[in-house]
Amino acid sequence: MTELQSEQTGCAGCGVKLQTESSDKLGYVPPQALDRTPVICQRCFRIKNYNESSGITLNHDDFLKLLSHVGHTKSLVVNIVDIFDFEGSLISGLPRFVGDNPVVLCVNKIDLLPKVTNFNKIVNWVRKQAKDFGIKVVEVVLCSAKQNMGFDRVIQALDEHRGGRDIYVVGATNVGKSTLINRLIRDYSDLDSELTTSQYPGTTLDLVKIPMEDGTFIIDTPGIVYPHRLTELVNKQDLQKLMPDKPVKPLVFQLNERQTVFFGSLVRFDFVQGARQSFTFFVSNGMGVHRTKLERADELYDEHKGVLLTPPSREALELLPKLAKHPVRIPKGKLYDVSISGLGWIKVNSDAGADLMIHAPKGVKVAVRESII
Repeated sequence: MTELQSEQTGCAGCGVKLQTESSDKLGYVPPQALDRTPVICQRCFRIKNYNESSGITLNHDDFLKLLSHVGHTKSLVVNIVDIFDFEGSLISGLPRFVGDNPVVLCVNKIDLLPKVTNFNKIVNWVRKQAKDFGIKVVEVVLCSAKQNMGFDRVIQALDEHRGGRDIYVVGATNVGKSTLINRLIRDYSDLDSELTTSQYPGTTLDLVKIPMEDGTFIIDTPGIVYPHRLTELVNKQDLQKLMPDKPVKPLVFQLNERQTVFFGSLVRFDFVQGARQSFTFFVSNGMGVHRTKLERADELYDEHKGVLLTPPSREALELLPKLAKHPVRIPKGKLYDVSISGLGWIKVNSDAGADLMIHAPKGVKVAVRESII
């Protein structure tokens, strides 16, 4: 790591150890900013000057260690999840560290759902899913950071459930956590004064404690990197195609058994066995979708990956893990989804059951759940 020229080794704002090499890591400060007094990291600089909270990331285990003390505090925990990647963005270890503290579950990106969606059913679905994951929530709030939908209700929920407590904001990367932090800063905090250590007492290495007007704090936690999300594996250019930026247009296919649907060359869906039935694909409108017969699928992939089957390009595909097989059996009697973390989900529109095979880059999470829509 580049040796700092300043005698100061910790950020005057959050206390993190300063470094000048990696702009996406904790404590980064541009070399030309080292002659300032006091020296603050780029993250604190953005909070101070732009009310902007930058994305600092941790893996899941380090994140849980960082927040292991939360259960011993009196706090309100705000967990932000992505409705388009619910299973992939949910913090699986959340019940272990929150203790008896109340949890508000903010479900972001609802603007991406089809316009005919029944949002009351979505809330009920989220509550059931959270319960199954062992998370006791005091309220589920649907919102859209991008469209500024539902954020007034988020603020009301925090007022109702906070009870003078600190607010811990937690979430995976790319779920909209920074947008909520910035809104909280505007509503609850005054950052006109200099960021100093005294304004952030007890700040640990990877946390930013933002003072509120009543003497409590908003604690901004690093975003968690989950490598089981496809969105963490692709490059920036392909990420824009993978992540929807407007309401998805569901794709409905009537399929016979032994038919295959490709999503670019990132994911492959095989209908292996079952009665003829329809499947609805909820994926970004920017994804290239191609249908073929199962017996031709391997040949088609080998010949056309990165060309006809995009995204990604051939060069970008070489940097991704190889496709791994996930056999999926859909039981009879209920309507189910197959979620593919970072891509979206497939709704099985029949309760007749089906045998499927999902091919996704090794490590990407594939899950079966009761249908959300």
